[in-house]
Amino acid sequence: MPAFVRRLYFTLPIFFLCLLTAVSCNAPRSLSTDDSAVNPGPATPLRQNANPDFPDTGNAVQTNEAAALRSEIDLIINESNLSGARWGIYVTMPDGQLLYARNGNSTFIPASNMKLFTTAIGLDLLGPDYRWRTSVFAAENPDSSGTVNGDLTLFGRGAPDLNSAGVAGNQAQLSVLANALFLRGVRRINGDIIGDESYFRAERYGDGWLWNDLQWYYGATPSALTVNGNEIGVEIGPGTTQGAPAAVKLSYDSALFSVKNDALTAEKSDAMTVGVERGLSGNDLHIWGNYPLAGSSVTARIAVYNPALLAATLFRDALSARGIVISGNVTHRDFRTAGYPQAAGAKSQVELASVESHSLAEIIKETNKDSINLNAELIFRTIGKERGYTAPDPNPRKMSERGDDDAAQAVERKWLRDNGIDTELLSIKDGCGLSRLDIVTPEATARLLLAMSRSKWGKLFLESLPEGARDGTLKGRLTNLGGHRVFAKTGTLTYVNSLSGFALTRNNKQLIFSIYCNDETAATTATPVIDSVVSALVRYPG
Repeated sequence: MPAFVRRLYFTLPIFFLCLLTAVSCNAPRSLSTDDSAVNPGPATPLRQNANPDFPDTGNAVQTNEAAALRSEIDLIINESNLSGARWGIYVTMPDGQLLYARNGNSTFIPASNMKLFTTAIGLDLLGPDYRWRTSVFAAENPDSSGTVNGDLTLFGRGAPDLNSAGVAGNQAQLSVLANALFLRGVRRINGDIIGDESYFRAERYGDGWLWNDLQWYYGATPSALTVNGNEIGVEIGPGTTQGAPAAVKLSYDSALFSVKNDALTAEKSDAMTVGVERGLSGNDLHIWGNYPLAGSSVTARIAVYNPALLAATLFRDALSARGIVISGNVTHRDFRTAGYPQAAGAKSQVELASVESHSLAEIIKETNKDSINLNAELIFRTIGKERGYTAPDPNPRKMSERGDDDAAQAVERKWLRDNGIDTELLSIKDGCGLSRLDIVTPEATARLLLAMSRSKWGKLFLESLPEGARDGTLKGRLTNLGGHRVFAKTGTLTYVNSLSGFALTRNNKQLIFSIYCNDETAATTATPVIDSVVSALVRYPG
């Protein structure tokens, strides 16, 4: 089998871990409701610590309690099975005074802690009420018979939540657009349906993404015309009898997908050995292996190749369902398409209908709670598109050719510098942390959080983070602490584990922390060690 094809064989436990669709009084004072904790008032400057290792005697807290905490954290790490891994930790008081540091100014791969940079800076620059608009354009209004003469263009601007199926009781947005056209009198399209993703000028994938991540939902293409999370569910289960083909069902119908099913139903006692692959340049799915007769079905979440074409296809289906006749084909275009400057969205086009996304605040909460890579990438590119002019490239030619992803990097660096955070050691390559080329420091991360705690959106940002033992990616962690104590962003890649956020001590003081573990090659995960460090922070009496 060619090396470029994604191949994966499963035992039952691995399959469930990798592919099963996730269903993603006198109490202690809550971080989410305590305004004084989020906005601590006068504070020390956001200066960088030049010394990569503790102590920084000029700025560190010098108390017996602080010294005991440092000893406890060192002991937790040094006596763990992960003592040979590379650890970076930075903890500050709410006024910015250093409490603990271990390789605080050394560089680490952040994994999904990169989302902290994207969502914090996006929230500060764009505001919580920012919304993405998706439009339907034509060259002219429909004529008296309801005919649109020419192509009909579905034009995306990066909305993360455009969908073809209703969510939480809301009508599908593509159906809303189709209905709006019908109510406007449109009955026929004499032309093609075009999915236009040209709004973003950027690379298809993040710089440094691994090829074998691209078929899975977490490696979905961040298209300006995103639909249904740019993924499709592939449900796999046993057939009716032994030797029969395994049952395969897609989460929605579309002619864009083809399925070659070589998976067979095996004996009840057999192990499940099922593989799923999607090539790098199409939506042809291959499923193979054995599925035991008594097994329950599981769902693989597969990324869609060319989501703009999928969006246009699903929009055509919504138009047809509303009774609008289409004479042409379905196609797509991006910024590379010939005639890009004249693409839909230009002033010469007529907007026939539009829908708006949820607010940025809502999207950021979903992004951080459930660690959604696609959302973070769309926010990242939106930052570049909307605010790129604030961080121009000094070379006019490079500026004219710069992509929105590169612009986002420049804007984020500027924001960090403007907030007193050194960017010399940082490498910002994407918005979600899937890139292995992202490099940050624990100190820069902690100071980003400190800066956000002082901003007018500090409380909103804090509440967007997973809450220990309560929700999101921390729902099953830090259960010994109960709720309202820890709000923090998780991050995991192979050999990488991270957690950064806010911890409320037993005396109701807010600590800001960033913990990175790289080179996590031991047989055990660093998660329990990280959680033990955070528990020590919550117990801190200072």
